[in-house]
Amino acid sequence: MRGSATDPTSAPGDRHVPRAGRRARRTAGAVACAALLLPLLGTAPSATAVTSATPDPSDTSRLQKAFAGAAAEYHVPLSVLLGVSYLQSRWDGHAGAPSVTGGYGPMHLTDARTALARAPHHSDGAEDPRGDDARPALHPGTEVPAASALPDRLKTLTEAADLTGIPAERLRSDAAANVAGGAALLAAAQKRLGEPLSADPADWYGAVAEFSGADDRATAAAYANDVYSVIRSGERRTTDAGQRVVLKARPRLAPDTAQLARTGLRPASTAETECPSSVSCEWVPAPYEEFGADDYGNHDLGDRPASERIRYIVIHDTEGTWDGVLDLIKDPTYVSWNYTLRSTDGHIAQHVKAKDVAWHAGNWYVNATSIGLEHEGFLAAPDAWYTEAMYRSSARLVKYLAQKYDIPLDRQHILGHDTVPGPTTGTIPGMHTDPGPYWDWRHYFQLLGRPFEPSAGKNGGLVTIRPDYAANRTEYTGCDAPGEPCAPHGSNEVRLYTRPDTSAPLVKDIGDRPDGGDSTTDVNDVSSRAETGQQYAVADRQGDWTAIWYLGQKAWFQNPAKQPTAVNASGAVVTPKAGVDSVPVYGRAYPEKAAYPAGVPVQSVSPLPYRLPAGQKYVVGDAVPGEYFYAVTFTTDSHRVVVGKDLYYEIQFGHRVAFVRAADVRLERSGA
Repeated sequence: MRGSATDPTSAPGDRHVPRAGRRARRTAGAVACAALLLPLLGTAPSATAVTSATPDPSDTSRLQKAFAGAAAEYHVPLSVLLGVSYLQSRWDGHAGAPSVTGGYGPMHLTDARTALARAPHHSDGAEDPRGDDARPALHPGTEVPAASALPDRLKTLTEAADLTGIPAERLRSDAAANVAGGAALLAAAQKRLGEPLSADPADWYGAVAEFSGADDRATAAAYANDVYSVIRSGERRTTDAGQRVVLKARPRLAPDTAQLARTGLRPASTAETECPSSVSCEWVPAPYEEFGADDYGNHDLGDRPASERIRYIVIHDTEGTWDGVLDLIKDPTYVSWNYTLRSTDGHIAQHVKAKDVAWHAGNWYVNATSIGLEHEGFLAAPDAWYTEAMYRSSARLVKYLAQKYDIPLDRQHILGHDTVPGPTTGTIPGMHTDPGPYWDWRHYFQLLGRPFEPSAGKNGGLVTIRPDYAANRTEYTGCDAPGEPCAPHGSNEVRLYTRPDTSAPLVKDIGDRPDGGDSTTDVNDVSSRAETGQQYAVADRQGDWTAIWYLGQKAWFQNPAKQPTAVNASGAVVTPKAGVDSVPVYGRAYPEKAAYPAGVPVQSVSPLPYRLPAGQKYVVGDAVPGEYFYAVTFTTDSHRVVVGKDLYYEIQFGHRVAFVRAADVRLERSGA
C-alpha cells in the first residue's frame, strides 16, 4: 500500500507498505573513575538542550517532521528510519543524556569512548556474591582487563558526524540532528552492501541488520527482524520530550532477508545454549576449575530442576562493558552468572547451564534456586538508560525460562538484585542495588505479557506500585558526586515517608543502618523506596496519600488520584498468629536442624534484625520448603540438597523480599 498525503509516516522515499562498600554504581565507584568520565559528562547537555534549537518548543510534531526530513534528505524509507529508532530508544531523546553504553538521542548514536573503565559490580563492595557462610566469603579481586580499542558499535556518533558534517555536540544534544545522523548511517550501510537507495522498505533489511552493530549474522538478523516486526505492527507514542510520533502499520511488508548473506558477518555459535529461537544466543562457558589450595570456581555443578526447583530469575546490570565482562566470566577465580545481554543489539551469551548454580546474587538460598541475567550497562551519566533492543531480548529470554521452569511472571519471582535479601544480619548493608531506579519495570513486564493492571477496588486491601515511569521524576542524589542532585529522569520507584507529608522523615531500615541512621535520597539507598510491580498491604489512606506496611512500619507514599503511583490489588497476605506480639523475619529459608544428614554441617536459621508485628500484613509471593544446597568442595560426591519439614512464606517485607516461617503466621486473603 502506498502512503497517502494524510499518512503521518509517509514521505518521499517511503512508498511501500553512595555508601562505602556498595556496588560500582555507588559514589565510591564514580569517584574512582571521575577522571575518565569527565570528558563524557562534560559534554552531556542540559535537559533543555534538545528543544532549545527549535523555534517553537510547543510544537509536538517537530520530531515527526525531523524523521520525515531526514528520510527525504538521505533517501531512507521513513518507516525504516522510524522502526530502527523505535528499537533503539522508542523515539525518546533522554534530554541528551547517554544510554548505559554511551548512546545518544532517538537513534542511539554511540560515543562511549570514556565509558569503559568501570569495575563490574561483583568486584565492588562487601557483598559475597556466593552468599554461603558455610564457605569463606568470596570477594573477587580480579582487575578489569585493560581497555582495547572501542568496537565500531560503540562509536557510531563519530561516523555520523563524518557523514553529515554535523558537529558531534549537536548529534548528542539535538534530536533532529541525531535523527539525520542515523539516516546517514543507514544510507551508508545500504551503499556498502551495493544496494540502491530504494523507496521500498523491504529492500533495506541488510542495512538495518548492519545498523545493529552486531558482529554475527544471528544477532543482526534478530535485530532486523525486530525492526521489521515494529514496522509491520506499527507504533505510536508520546516521547519523553512531549513529541507525538506515529509509525503506521504495514502488516504485509516482507523484507529481503537474503541480503543478510552479503553483510559478511560471521555465523554465531549456538551449540549448547538454552535460549529461545527468537533471540541470538551464543555459548561462552564459565569455567568450573580447581585452583590454589582447596579452592575452586566459578560456580557449582548441580542437577536442577530435578534436585531443586528453580524459583527465581534475578535481573542485574554489569557495570562493565560486554568485552570486559566476557573476559571476567572466563576467570575461574571470579564469580559467575547464567547469561549476559548486550545493550546495543540485545545479543545474549550463556555462561552457566540452568542445571548448575551460578554465584551472582549474594544470597546462597537465592543463588541455589535462581538464574541470573546480567545486562550490559555502566553509569556513563547520572540518568543512563537501557535500549529497547536489550529490553526485548531480555523479555524473550525470561519468558522462555519462566515457561520452561514454571516460574511465575511477577515481581516476587522476577527479582532485581536490589530486592534480594541479605541472608544474615551482617550482610544487609553490603547487598547490591542494581539494576536501580532507572530500569523500567513497567515496560519490561508489558514486554513479558504481564502488565501491572488493577485487580481489585479499594477493598482489595493491597496495592501494586505502578508509577508512570516517564512522569515519575523521583529526586535522587549521588549519581555524580555525594549529595549532589541527579539529573531529572523517569523512575520506577516511590519514596516512603513516616507521615503523609514530603517534609516528614523517611522510613528507616534498621538492617541497612544498624546505628539508627536516617535513610537518604542517595540513588543506591533502597531503605525507603517501593518499586514498580511490588505489592504491599494497605495500612491507611489519607487524601492523595497511601500508607503500606513496610519493614514493620507504616510507610506513606504520594498516590494522587489524577496521577496515581499505585493500583489496587488483592491476594494472599500473612499476619502473626493470634497471641504473639511479633514474629521473626529471615533472609533465607533454611531447614530445621533435624533435617541435616550426617556429613552436612547444620546451617543456622538466623533471623534478621526485623520483626513482623501483630496487626500488620505482608503480601505472600510463594510458599517454599526449608532447603539448603550443600556444595563446598570441587568434587561433587559430597554435594547434598537438604529439605526440611519447615515451610516458609516469601513475603514483600521492605524494598527487598524476606521469609517467615509458616508456623509463625496466619495466611489470609487480603480484605478479610
